[in-house]
Amino acid sequence: MIPETDLLGLSIVCPPPDKGGLEVRTIVNGRDLLADLSSRGGHGGRRYVGAGPRHLLGRASPLHATTTPHEVRLALSGCGVEECCGALYVAVTRDGEQVVWAGWRDPSHQNLDLPELRFGAAQYEAEVARACEERSWQWPAGEVAQLLEEGLRERGDWLGRWDCELEAVWASRAEPDRIHLVLRHPRDRADTDRPWIQFGMTLPISADGPPGQAEHLEAWLTARDPRAVAEVWGGTFDAEQLGYPRPSAHPLYMGPAEGGELRPVPPLDSYTQPPSPCET
Repeated sequence: MIPETDLLGLSIVCPPPDKGGLEVRTIVNGRDLLADLSSRGGHGGRRYVGAGPRHLLGRASPLHATTTPHEVRLALSGCGVEECCGALYVAVTRDGEQVVWAGWRDPSHQNLDLPELRFGAAQYEAEVARACEERSWQWPAGEVAQLLEEGLRERGDWLGRWDCELEAVWASRAEPDRIHLVLRHPRDRADTDRPWIQFGMTLPISADGPPGQAEHLEAWLTARDPRAVAEVWGGTFDAEQLGYPRPSAHPLYMGPAEGGELRPVPPLDSYTQPPSPCET
C-alpha cells in the first residue's frame, strides 16, 4: 500500500505597510502549520511569524528539494533574535517521488519534537513554483532591491576587488521611493577578532520599470569602488583602525534631509551620486 502523503500550500500574507510585514504561511493538509506550532515557539515569543516571500520564494527558492538535505528557515518568533525568541527551521530533502521535511529545529526551544512530513514531489514542486510566480505582493522598490541583490551576488569579483561583501539590499513598503544597500569590509571576517566596517547607501527609485532600474544601478555600482560612494553606517568600536570613523548614530535613524527630501549618500556630485535611471 502506498502511504498517504501530505499536501503543501503556501499563502502570502500582505497587510498594509503600517500593519505588519509580509510573510509566507505554510499550509499543511489545509492547516496553518505556524499557527498550530505557535504555542511551542521560543521562550520570549508569542507566535511564529512566517519568513518573507523574498527569502522563501526568490529566483533560487530554498524550498526546492534536492537529494542533498538543506535547512530552511520557515519562521521567526518574538523579537527576531533566534537565540532569544526562536525561529523555526526544517531540513528539506528529495527522496524519490517524495519531498521530506524532517529535523525540525528552534534555537531557543531545544526540546522541539515535530513529526516528519512527506509530500508528493509533483504536488510539492508545483506549489512552490506557483508561489514563486505569484508577484501580487511585490512593489516596485522591493522588486528593484531583489533584482539588484541577485545581480550583485553574482558579481563577487567586483566586491572582492575592494575587500567587501554584500550584506543585504532591502526596501520598505513605507518608503516606496528608495532602497538601502549594506556592505561589510573587510570580507571573510567570520570567526576573527579583526575590526570591521559596515558601509551603507540609500539609492533613489523612480516609477520606471524595476528590471531596467536594477540593471542601471548594478552597472553604476560595479563601475567603481563602493567604499567611495557610501557612508559608514556601523562597525566594531575599533573600526577606526581601518581608517573610517564610526558614526555617532545610525544614518537611517538620523531623519531625512532638510525639506524632507531623500538624504543623498554621499553629497551630490557627478561622480558619487548615481544618475537618474532616465538619463542616457
